[in-house]
Amino acid sequence: MDVSPEHLVERARERFQLQDYYGAIHMLEEVVATGRAFADAHHLLGLSYSLAGQPEQALVQLDRALELNANYVEALLHRAIVLNELGREAEADTMFRRAAELGGETRLGFPVHIAAKLANQHAVMGDAYLESGGLAQAIHQYQEALALGPAFHDLRYKLGRLLLQAGRALDAREQFEIIVRSRPTYLDAAAMLGLACYLAGDGLAARTVWEECRVRRPEDPRVEAYLAMLTRTDVASVEPAAPRPAAGDVGGKGGTAGKGGARRRKPS
Repeated sequence: MDVSPEHLVERARERFQLQDYYGAIHMLEEVVATGRAFADAHHLLGLSYSLAGQPEQALVQLDRALELNANYVEALLHRAIVLNELGREAEADTMFRRAAELGGETRLGFPVHIAAKLANQHAVMGDAYLESGGLAQAIHQYQEALALGPAFHDLRYKLGRLLLQAGRALDAREQFEIIVRSRPTYLDAAAMLGLACYLAGDGLAARTVWEECRVRRPEDPRVEAYLAMLTRTDVASVEPAAPRPAAGDVGGKGGTAGKGGARRRKPS
C-alpha cells in the first residue's frame, strides 16, 4: 500500500512520543528517501538521531531542515545542543545567538516559534473541518496557517489541493507555483501545478510542466497519465467533424431528390 509522506511523519511522531527513536528513524528515513520531506520531517529525524546517540547523523538532518527553513528556531536550538555535546562550543554559541535573535522576531504579532505552532494548529483545525464536509472552512484555516508560516510548503501543498477540490484552479495554480519556485525538486507539487494549469484552461503550460516532470521522474505513472489525457484532449479538439450531406442530396447518390428535383408520378 502506498503510504503518504504526511501519514508516515505522523506515525513517526507517535513512535517518537513513545521514545521509540529507532522506530521513528525508520519511518522518517522512508520519507526522506522519497525526496518529499519537509523541514519538519528532517528536524524530527535529526532529533531522533540525537536521542539515539548518533550526533553526526543528527547534524546532517538538522542542517537539511535549516536549508529548507532558515528561520526554524527549534532546529537551530537542537543543532546548538548537538554541537555543544560534540564539544564544538563556538559553533553552538553561534546557533544559540541566532535562535535568540529569531525568537525576538514576530509574525502577525507572535514570536516566530509561537507563530509556527499556531500555524500547525490551524492546519489541524482545517483537517477537522474537511472531515466534517466543511471545504470552505478548511481552506480558510489553511490560509490562516500560511499567514503565520509562509515557508510551510507542506501546508501550502495541502491548500493547493483543497483549492482544486473547490474548483478554484487559478488560486491553486498560484499556490503550487510558490512551492515550485522555492523547491524545484518537489515534483509532487510540480505535477499538481500542471493539473492546476490544465484545469484553468492553459494546456500549453500544463504540457510544459508535465514534460519536465517526466524527464526528472520517468517512472511516475501519474505524469504519463496526465500527458496521455492532454494528448487525447488535443486530438479531440482538432478532429474534423463528419461531412454533412448537401441540401440537394438528402437521399445520397441516386436518391429520390437527385439532380432535376423529385420524379413525377405517371398518371394511371
